[in-house]
Amino acid sequence: MGAAPQQRPIVTVAALFGSGGSVVGPAVAERLGVPFFDRSIAQAVASRTGLSEKAVAELDDEASRQPTFWGRLSRLSTVTGEGGGSFERLDLSERDVRGHIEAVVAGTRKTGGVVLGRGGMVLLQDVPWALHVHLRGPADARARQGADILGIDPVSAEKQQKLEDRARRDYVSKVYGVDGEDPSFYHLVIDSTALDLDLCVELIVEAARARLKDHAGGDR
Repeated sequence: MGAAPQQRPIVTVAALFGSGGSVVGPAVAERLGVPFFDRSIAQAVASRTGLSEKAVAELDDEASRQPTFWGRLSRLSTVTGEGGGSFERLDLSERDVRGHIEAVVAGTRKTGGVVLGRGGMVLLQDVPWALHVHLRGPADARARQGADILGIDPVSAEKQQKLEDRARRDYVSKVYGVDGEDPSFYHLVIDSTALDLDLCVELIVEAARARLKDHAGGDR
């Protein structure tokens, strides 16, 4: 019999607006030598489904941030073309895209990777060596940090924070029926507004390596 495949580090990062997920996630992936899955998820799903990356992004509830009727109408025209299709078809497409997103995330069990958002802590909760991280912090501190990261003014950051925080929480609740704020889903819950983001990266990398070492040799 051949040797068992070598396990690769897996980290899921749930990050509220302004907590630095878009900075920390790629840095952790680079340090661990594994792929970073965020924008690349849309690229992979587009390749699988034949949809454009824009259509995939529109159909991804977490990315779209458009739960209203007019938001759904906008997504419908993106997927089906001007004036075509139906909301039933849109719902089917959303489910199909989510299924492909889940397949891409599940694939990290073999390839390793850092997954930002997309309910990764739920989808990969049965992987013994995976590390699940939640980046958070006080709302006002996250708004300030988010403004710095995105290069926008504080008022715009506060507005975007309210929309994105609600969308991210609703996504996990709607799709997986769980509370994404529940600390029992995570091994590390970090106030990334109180700690330098480089230090957050260091903490996550060391924790991921420890998890991998503890579970080397197969699932337990």
